[in-house]
Amino acid sequence: MSAATAADRRLVVWCPDWPVVAALTRRPTEAPVAVMSGHRVLACSPQARDDGVRRGMRRRDAQARCPDLVLLDHEPESEARAFEVVLGGLESIVPGVAPLRPGLCALRPPSRWFGGEAEAAAVIAEHLVGLGVWDSRAGVADTLFAAEQAARRAPAQDCVVVPPGESAAYLATLPVEVLESDDLVSLLRRMGLSTLRDFGALPAADVHTRFGREGALLHRLARGLEARPLAARAVPPELSAELAFEPPLSRVDQVAFSLRTTAERFVARLAEAGLVCTQVRIEVDAEGELVSARSWSHPRWFASGDVVDRVRWQLQAARGVEAPVGAVRLVPEGLESLGDHAESLFGGGPDVAVERAVARVQSMVGHESVLAVGLQGGRTPAARQLLTPWGDKPVATRGPALPWPGSLPPPAPATVFARPQEALVVGAEGQAVGVTGRGTVTGEPALFRAEPHADWQPVASWAGPWPVDELWWDEAHARRIARFQVVGVDGSAWLMVVENGQWWTEARYD
Repeated sequence: MSAATAADRRLVVWCPDWPVVAALTRRPTEAPVAVMSGHRVLACSPQARDDGVRRGMRRRDAQARCPDLVLLDHEPESEARAFEVVLGGLESIVPGVAPLRPGLCALRPPSRWFGGEAEAAAVIAEHLVGLGVWDSRAGVADTLFAAEQAARRAPAQDCVVVPPGESAAYLATLPVEVLESDDLVSLLRRMGLSTLRDFGALPAADVHTRFGREGALLHRLARGLEARPLAARAVPPELSAELAFEPPLSRVDQVAFSLRTTAERFVARLAEAGLVCTQVRIEVDAEGELVSARSWSHPRWFASGDVVDRVRWQLQAARGVEAPVGAVRLVPEGLESLGDHAESLFGGGPDVAVERAVARVQSMVGHESVLAVGLQGGRTPAARQLLTPWGDKPVATRGPALPWPGSLPPPAPATVFARPQEALVVGAEGQAVGVTGRGTVTGEPALFRAEPHADWQPVASWAGPWPVDELWWDEAHARRIARFQVVGVDGSAWLMVVENGQWWTEARYD
């Protein structure tokens, strides 16, 4: 192989089921796992596939195939952070790694250094095993698309090498579904074109006229041509900072004072890279061992003084740090663009004094004990509450823009009870008021008691019912309820719910 030909070759490394691999680092389990995007399976573990779970399957169908299936949410940012370990490991032995997406990356095969393309892939696979990635596959070809298809057909910890000049022949027998374009694939199938050879045989000008720019690009891939040059990423700078104390220091104020210059360099190095740190992990060593480690979040971004404060608070709260401190490490875990946090013309962000006071309280009572309130989707006022530890970014598990049939009309109640209060609602003659299976009221509410020990009060006005039939397919968690808005003659307004003939007060309109 000539030098020019070797420079044009592509090696793709594929880590199968990467969303599952990344999710298991956050929540280890031996059960079958599926990562969900919306209500469909994005990726699943081998155990789940053995039970019949497939990518693109609906949630309900996947659970029917595998009752023990553990469903985890798709978290692209976590998957990308986990894949940074793989990228960094590859860059330690091979320069010029180009990430394609979490779980997939490409590079030029270093065949000269390792004695051949297959040998280079074997060295890479062995190195990834040392990083804890037990299933990686590689493919080598003249084009990126062909190398990816070869990697997807390689056995575990192995490599498929397509000889130079044979990428088009290797792709010819593959089905058109590998193009991953649902609209184009459906149309090609209806035209009787089932393989990449059939699609590639069409004239390029006709393809561009009929299918547009995207179709022309996929046509090039099907013919074994490169769509665009490989763009390798720049090796990220080392952003962590460490300070070793010789001799070790036993006083917190000495550690904090000595660390100030290191914290300033830590923040300045991030600023040079156009970044700010919103979450930092502080690790403390004593007698050569890690004795304290904690991740701190900031509602804006960490300045050097904020970092020193967190170190001081962590040492003051750490009961396990009994020996003198030998070293402190600052590891940035949350990085964002500096431009996204620039001050506006009239200032920006919460008051710094408030941030420091809340963070101080959080360091004393625990990270999960100081919460910020947000809004997410749901049918009940309690379900719409989103509680997030102070400083962390809120992540809504239910989108507020979804329809949520059966949810309350505005305005929302101001006071939501942690536990619904027992209530009573009766008619004018004292008869119980309920809701039939068709959602109609059995009688007009006349008197109500919003709390167990409250006095009876006449009903000034009421609205409802709003029936909700939740989780009807799950016998253990199914609920059939109806909600009412009730206003007393004293002007108090309440949100009540009736379930199985029992009334409850969920919230109050203040």
